[in-house]
Amino acid sequence: MIDVLAPLPVLLPLLGAAAALLVGAHARLQRTVSIVVLTAVVAVSVALLLIADANGAAAVNVGDWPVPVAIMLVVDRLSALMLIVASTVGLGVLVFAVGQGTADGDDENTPLSIFHPTFLVLIAGVSYAFLAGDLFNLYVGFEVLLTSSYVLLTMGGSAPRIRAGITYVVVSLLSSLLFLASIALVYAATGTVNLAQLAGRLGDLPDGTQLLLHSLLLIAFSIKAAVFPLSAWLPDSYPTAPAPVTAVFAGLLTKVGVYAIIRTQTLLFPDGALDDVLMWAALATMVIGILGAVAQSDIRRLLSFTLVSHIGYMVFGIALASTAGLAGAIFYVVHHIAIQTTLFLVAGLIERRGGTMAVDRLGGLATASPLLAVLFFIPAMNLAGIPPFSGFIGKVGLLGAGISDGGWLAYVLVGGAVVTSLLTLVAMSRVWTRAFWRPSAQAPAADTAAAAARDAGPDDGPDEELPGADGEPDGTDDEAAEEPAEEGRTDRPAGGATSTLRARQTGRRGAWARHVAVATALPGGGEGRPSGGDDDRTPSVRPLPAVMTGATAVMVALTVGLTAIAGPLYGMTTRAAADLRDRTPYIEAVYGEQDQP
Repeated sequence: MIDVLAPLPVLLPLLGAAAALLVGAHARLQRTVSIVVLTAVVAVSVALLLIADANGAAAVNVGDWPVPVAIMLVVDRLSALMLIVASTVGLGVLVFAVGQGTADGDDENTPLSIFHPTFLVLIAGVSYAFLAGDLFNLYVGFEVLLTSSYVLLTMGGSAPRIRAGITYVVVSLLSSLLFLASIALVYAATGTVNLAQLAGRLGDLPDGTQLLLHSLLLIAFSIKAAVFPLSAWLPDSYPTAPAPVTAVFAGLLTKVGVYAIIRTQTLLFPDGALDDVLMWAALATMVIGILGAVAQSDIRRLLSFTLVSHIGYMVFGIALASTAGLAGAIFYVVHHIAIQTTLFLVAGLIERRGGTMAVDRLGGLATASPLLAVLFFIPAMNLAGIPPFSGFIGKVGLLGAGISDGGWLAYVLVGGAVVTSLLTLVAMSRVWTRAFWRPSAQAPAADTAAAAARDAGPDDGPDEELPGADGEPDGTDDEAAEEPAEEGRTDRPAGGATSTLRARQTGRRGAWARHVAVATALPGGGEGRPSGGDDDRTPSVRPLPAVMTGATAVMVALTVGLTAIAGPLYGMTTRAAADLRDRTPYIEAVYGEQDQP
């Protein structure tokens, strides 16, 4: 059974991507293919976890080559659990994207779309990275997901996305080059890249060689996981993409890097030579990341900094190198994938409803849309670690593991984790009180259309093909757009404002027809504030699309469900952590009864 099921989380999305390309001219059929494929991947992932938990780790020899030359897919509790979470949030994001496309004018006449095939290839790359049994195929998994992420990040072709895409591509290529060089050095030193075989051979190398190889791999994975000081690229890259793309990036991509760090630390280098370095990196990641979040006024940038910050919790658990620490880290990975994805989806709804991502220009959303307020409040409090949510349970587990460690550095990390949790609550409360709880009449008025464009900033620019879509008439340069409004002027003339709104709405529908929903790339989501009087202070009252809201509500329910199943889930992560520290189950799954060469 495992021989049949293990390759499916990779093969199904790849086959689905091919099918989605073939039916790309028929939007409804393409959406159906994508949703059915990801639903099947979720079902297969659940079956793999049940088998791995009942029978232990298992390996599939792809191509029937001899071990360790064969391409190995290894399924243990950790990889199967990661597959479930990744495919589940991927399905939720895909449904959200389908709802956004339908709401913004997608129809049966939509030309060939690349969003669905690219999204499925991304999921295939993530799944392959989780299942890879050797370093080179782990690298292949990374490259598959990164290549598809380049397309998704720059989809729509606007200048801010291209700028962010260049940064993202350069950083990703640098980390991939470092990873590939590390693989070459590992092979030169040991004669293999098979993870199970490396577990036995790396320990025979001189200490200096081990430290070099360990450091190179850890740096490469830390760039991908956005561990400080290698995390500066993330807050400037993720917020530029459409809401569904940003959500799946935030939920999954950095966690693949965290997964690789877990494998490296437990299977290849269990001696803990760099544990103290990881401790300090975890502390800096937590504290500096959350300080960056507190300083933000744009919701997506704020969430991007909290994403960086909470990576520190996972690295903290890994650095403790105890069963309790690893169990807490794995639990927190599962929790954070679901929470961060959900919050970015909610951010997309906030922009559609409020017309901007700038906290200072929002107000009255709780009155205008009570459902949206609930959808934000629950995952926000979960991220901050308010009991009884899963964020609180995960943090308590990590803090308990740190206290049990007994070292002074672990106690420093415990203090840093508490401070980070409190500052996360401050950041989330700031969004809540200003955007939701504050009466709309107290929100500052948008003086000009150019001011609204500046609210979006470099993170949320318009499509450049659309004249006037950025709030400027054709022919105006960026400097002109930055000029302050004339005294007493509250908006552009009614005719100009109406033309701008129509250009935004038309441009957004055209962008969907070209690729995928890019409404979130337009200032105000294609909506403007009415001009004149108190209406300038009122958020947009645009109704939220039912499919988008429903998909987000289901994701919020899943995050609450993590609290309901926290006991069994924590038991699963504890068993996974015990296997990781033992290493024997993984090695025996690859070699069976053979003696390791």
